[in-house]
Amino acid sequence: MFKKILVALDRSLIGQQVFEEALSLAKLTQASLMLLHVLSPEEEGSPYVPMLSNMDYYPGFNSQSFELYQKQWDTFKEQGIQMLQSFCAQANTAGVTTEFTQNIGNPGRIICDMAHSYGADLIVMGRRGRSGLMELFLGSVSNYVLHHAPCTVHVVHLSVAPKTDEVVKETTSTLSVN
Repeated sequence: MFKKILVALDRSLIGQQVFEEALSLAKLTQASLMLLHVLSPEEEGSPYVPMLSNMDYYPGFNSQSFELYQKQWDTFKEQGIQMLQSFCAQANTAGVTTEFTQNIGNPGRIICDMAHSYGADLIVMGRRGRSGLMELFLGSVSNYVLHHAPCTVHVVHLSVAPKTDEVVKETTSTLSVN
């Protein structure tokens, strides 16, 4: 079965679900986990890169913008490490050997490269659900990984729970036949 599972995580809503599925698979197969977070401008919550112009109308403005961006980027990096440490602690508590890494770059390429260098048997990752023009212009990380990964890929889709009101209505409706 699986011995090494690479878990590609981001800080979106699906990240927790991806981790839980990977942890369950690791427990079933006695596999070890490598948690990966890729720092990328594409990720939700990533700081915006300041626009630098050739003409310096306001001396010092560009350096202030860059300093602010650098602080935001450092905070973004630290939040990624904290997320990885939290998931790693949960997995280790569950008895699964786990390590983590955070890399900077193109998420699809980094995931595939890490799977190759780690010797992963399986990649577990989420899917944001981009389609149409959004996927055409921004690309799809999961699509890239599915076509370039050196191993099996398990894509987790964000589960949509039904509203409790709808469930109650369905279970309490009756059909009377006369």
